[in-house]
Amino acid sequence: MTCGHTAARLGRRTPNTNILRRLAALTLLALCSTHAGLAAAQNQAPEAATGRSAKQGLSFRHQGVAAANPLAVEAGYAMLRQGGSAIDAAIATQLVLGLVEPQSSGLGGGAFIVLHDVKTGRTRSYDGRETAPAAAKPERFIGSDGLPLKFYDAVVGGRAVGVPGTVALLAETHRKHGRLPWRQLFEPAVALAEQGFPVSPRLNMQLKGERFLKLDPASRAYFYAPDGEPWPVGYALKNPEYAATLKAIRDGGAKAFYDGDIAADIVRVARAQASASDLTEADFSAYRVFERDPVCAPYRGLRVCGMPPPSSGGIAVAQILSLVERFPLAAWGPNAPDSLHVFAEAGRLAFADRNRYLADPDFVAIPRGMLDAAYLKLRGSQIDLSRSMKRAEAGTPPGSKVALAPDATIEASGTSHISVVDRYGNAVAMTTTIEDQFGARVMVRGFLLNNELTDFSFVPQEGGQLVANRIEAGKRPRSSIAPTIVYDRQNKPLIVTGSPGGSAIINYVAKSIVALVDWGLTPQQAADLPNFGSRNGPTEIERGTALEALKPELERRGHTFSVIDFTSGLHILQRTDGRAGRQWRGGADPRREGIVLGD
Repeated sequence: MTCGHTAARLGRRTPNTNILRRLAALTLLALCSTHAGLAAAQNQAPEAATGRSAKQGLSFRHQGVAAANPLAVEAGYAMLRQGGSAIDAAIATQLVLGLVEPQSSGLGGGAFIVLHDVKTGRTRSYDGRETAPAAAKPERFIGSDGLPLKFYDAVVGGRAVGVPGTVALLAETHRKHGRLPWRQLFEPAVALAEQGFPVSPRLNMQLKGERFLKLDPASRAYFYAPDGEPWPVGYALKNPEYAATLKAIRDGGAKAFYDGDIAADIVRVARAQASASDLTEADFSAYRVFERDPVCAPYRGLRVCGMPPPSSGGIAVAQILSLVERFPLAAWGPNAPDSLHVFAEAGRLAFADRNRYLADPDFVAIPRGMLDAAYLKLRGSQIDLSRSMKRAEAGTPPGSKVALAPDATIEASGTSHISVVDRYGNAVAMTTTIEDQFGARVMVRGFLLNNELTDFSFVPQEGGQLVANRIEAGKRPRSSIAPTIVYDRQNKPLIVTGSPGGSAIINYVAKSIVALVDWGLTPQQAADLPNFGSRNGPTEIERGTALEALKPELERRGHTFSVIDFTSGLHILQRTDGRAGRQWRGGADPRREGIVLGD
């Protein structure tokens, strides 16, 4: 039966057809059209590419949500229509994403939130990053031969599982910024888990290319049919265990997750893996969400606010923007050789600093001058329009006190992003993750566990110098997550943006801001724009895009290239006030299944 026939059968109207079933049918039709014609065999990247599809941006006046799956967006938008705040909508969206997009985020992972609080006019940032167990040692990912483990030898099983932070983050931000009752936010996800949701083309395709998930009995039983094939597109997949977990958290709050049977089950299962965890229930009881000072920096007269360490996203995005600001990007335009050259060179400089200095600030002293104007001016003087530097060395920002070794940790991209604005003037940028696609490939109580500890450096020291992002007990691994809010000159939210994509998140988010501010593109056009940049290696350009035509010109400037599938997931909202008053428009990345809803 084809995808379209399945959707038609689901949505056939009868007097007894319930609204959830019709919504599932409409969603499946949207997803089928989104992914028509995609080849089943895909290169298995950390989160596999599943093609592109044309998306329609949306204009609205009061409130809206952009996220990676239509069912999740509908859940968040329903909270806004019921009078909820932006954080209420983000929570409901996340709870559904954990069900319908389990390969990317969920209760077993972590998240970061940047929030504009209209009551105080302040930007707030909340750190719900996973943490290493108390038993963690720096040599965790060194094998018996004294060499670093291969990436997937470290990822799969219990060794890489950190204490999840998402549930605590949702509870803490709801306590401070929610308007609706906590239990109301769970209704859409519980209903979908109990009644079933249609397997989307993206989930089906990623399951087809997945090598490790079947090794876990619970994951195999849930994601695959008895013949070992993934459930087909449109199959109504039910997850009663996830529904039961949600009900426990709904009724008992975060305590039900961190101080009871759920934590005990996670610990038991993670420790029972062949690659065993050393997590304990005490590690769960000790988990805390931290509110940290956001990273804010100027750009073209605006103010760009992002996530501070342990995420490197806020500082690295701010550095890139500062480094490109002296160049006439508006005159050059998108897809121009000069624009790509300057952006890639700025990325090299930012990633060189990121890799040396940034880590959990409770364990490592972050140099105070990484966004110092004089320092960045000096760094920017290395950008030569006629010649690529190929590879940058870290600078010496003001406040550098300790000699540190650079860290080239692999960051996978099992991640998702949610952007929300509400009718009251609040805004939320939330990026949420389980790290690699399908995380540790271990399922407990209806959700997958993270493999976030592989975001630490596998090598604790280089050349006698410590790596800032080495593993330590209770430490949070460095991230590249970059939820971002851009403010206008009146300190009102102008842009809400963010993306999944591993360390490439930094380039995706910086690109989206340049596209909106310098090139005057709409959010949808900004999300559609080909991805490009450098992570202090080759210049990276997106396969099958107009950027490939620029290679000869840029090779003459010394660039070497990596042409790859970029699995970004930008979800962007932008305020565009006009004569009629406040107005917004939104865009969803064509590389994912997301949409924008608003009114």
